[in-house]
Order: sequence, then structure tokens, then C-alpha cells
Amino acid sequence: MEFSAKQIASFIQGEIIGDENATVHTFAKIEEGMPGAISFLSNPKYTSYIYDTQSSIVLVNKDFTPEHDVKATLIKVENAYESLAKLLNLYEMSKPKKQGVDALAFVAPSAQIGENVYIGAFAYIGENAVIGDNTQIYPHAFVGDGAKVGHNCLLYSHVNVYHDCRIGHECILHSGAVIGADGFGFAPTAEGYDKIPQIGIVILEDKVEIGANTCVDRATMGATVIRSGVKLDNLIQVAHNDEIGSHTVIAAQAGIAGSTKVGEWCMIGGQVGIAGHIKIGDRVGLGAQSGVPSSIKSGSQLIGTPPCDQKTFFKSSVVYRRLPEMYTELSNLRKELNELKQLLNK
Repeated sequence: MEFSAKQIASFIQGEIIGDENATVHTFAKIEEGMPGAISFLSNPKYTSYIYDTQSSIVLVNKDFTPEHDVKATLIKVENAYESLAKLLNLYEMSKPKKQGVDALAFVAPSAQIGENVYIGAFAYIGENAVIGDNTQIYPHAFVGDGAKVGHNCLLYSHVNVYHDCRIGHECILHSGAVIGADGFGFAPTAEGYDKIPQIGIVILEDKVEIGANTCVDRATMGATVIRSGVKLDNLIQVAHNDEIGSHTVIAAQAGIAGSTKVGEWCMIGGQVGIAGHIKIGDRVGLGAQSGVPSSIKSGSQLIGTPPCDQKTFFKSSVVYRRLPEMYTELSNLRKELNELKQLLNK
């Protein structure tokens, strides 16, 4: 499909600088622009590319003022990155969606399948499972007995939704995601470790996205809950009975131990480790590789192990790098002090 600058500007409430009849049919990064493509500029590091890009249209922020002539037609908006996201969503929605149940899929007779659903080859839908309208389930996905998947969801290949778990509306689960595997619960005995049955479930609320090979464990009792709008990156572990507050985002390789509550609108960096049975407040930021052993108040912006405020952490990092030099200085001072003591004693 082809769209003109005028049509695009109307959709994202932008101001056109240049040819309103310029047309595009694809997207491209600004440094890899090509005729017929739309690009965007939001990071100042890429400003130099706008003067040479071959893209036909470039989205820019309203405060952008070019220092030289720009060949491309510009569309000025409040936030170029957000406007690009809107256009990408529009593009994605315009793609035709698959429908129907493949002859090689297994759907239990008691399962309830909504309208306009796609179920790919070798997918498995268990007894009494419920699949909502317009949901797409790709080949080799598994939806266990009694599980429920809402409307307009997307489950890619090799997603596993264990029995009785609940998936809300407009959720996306990427390949290898496991929803509802047993929580890590064992009772130590003289002979080893006895498994504690995990009889709870997992609940994903609406508009949740789960990255590839991310695991959300079922609760020992009750539910592990991922609130609405949460976005989890790839390779994340969410343990049994955790609760992740709405609109929180967590980057890859983070791990959250059991029975921990994470607040709303938090931003958690990659490889962060969070201990169990603690509470993280709302709008908390945790820098990459932070280790969190205890509860954190709302609004905190922390990094390190144990985490401290970012300004203190970076100051401490500078000192840490100088420790060998400082140790040598301290040793020399001690030597000089001992020599002075000996002279005074004489």
C-alpha cells in the first residue's frame, strides 16, 4: 500500500515541510533510507543523516530546525518516535490475518473457539480451553486444559500456556514463552527435597507482551499476576506468586524471586535480580545488573548491588577504579607515620 505525506500528516496530526504529495510504501532507518520509504529522527546522534538520507519522508520533532537543505519531505510532530509507533501499528493492522483451524491442529471437542480464529498446524488446544475472537495461535503452540485466551491475542510457535491459566485480551506471547510452569517449591527433608504441589495459576491481564523464552511460573496457591500493559523482554524469570504492576517494563535476563510485588510504571534494566518476599514501589527505576535484596520506596531511581541512587553509584564507581592507587598511598602514609613515631620516641 502507498500513502502520501498529506495522508500520514492527517493521521498523526503533523505539519508538512515540503511536498505533501510525496508517497511512501515502506519503512527504513534514516541512515539506510531509500526512495519510497519513511524514516524518523528523534535521537540527536543521528541528525547528520537527515541531510543525505534517500527516504522520501522523515518524521521529526517540532523543535527540529535543519542547518542545511533537506531533500526529504519533513513531517513535524510532538514526538517522532511515538508517531512512528502509531504508523507501524497501522501498517501491521493492515496486513491480512490468517483464519481457520489447520487440519493438522488438535482442538479438543469441549474447547470453545471464537470467531475469526487461526490455529496453525500441530497446535494443541486442550479440554475446556477457551480461545477468544480474532486470536491467532501459530503452529506447535500449546494451550492446556481449562486455559483461557482472550480476544485479539497472538501466540507464536512453541508458546506453552499450562492448564487453567488466564490470558487477557490483546496479549502477545513470543516463541518459547512458558506461562504456568510449576513454581520452584521444594521442602527439604533428610532424604532430599520433596516437591510442593503448585496448585495456583497465572493471570495475564490485557495488553501484556511476553518475550521469547520468558517464563512466568504458576502460584503455589492463588495466582501469579501480570497486570495490564506490562511488557516483558526475552529470557526473563517471574517466579511463583509474584505480582507485576500495570505498565511496568522489564528488560532481558532479569529474574524476580517468589512472592515479590513490583509496582506500576516501573522500569527494570537487563540482568536485574530481585529477591523474594519484598515490595518494589511504583515508578521505580533499576539500572542494569542491579541486585535488590530488600523493598524499595516508590519513585526511587537506583543502580548497583545493593542498589543506591545513581549519582552516588557513579561517584562510587570513580573511587572504586582508584582503589589500587589509594591503597598504595595509604601504605606509604602508614610507613611514614611509623617512621615519625620512631623518631619521636627517640
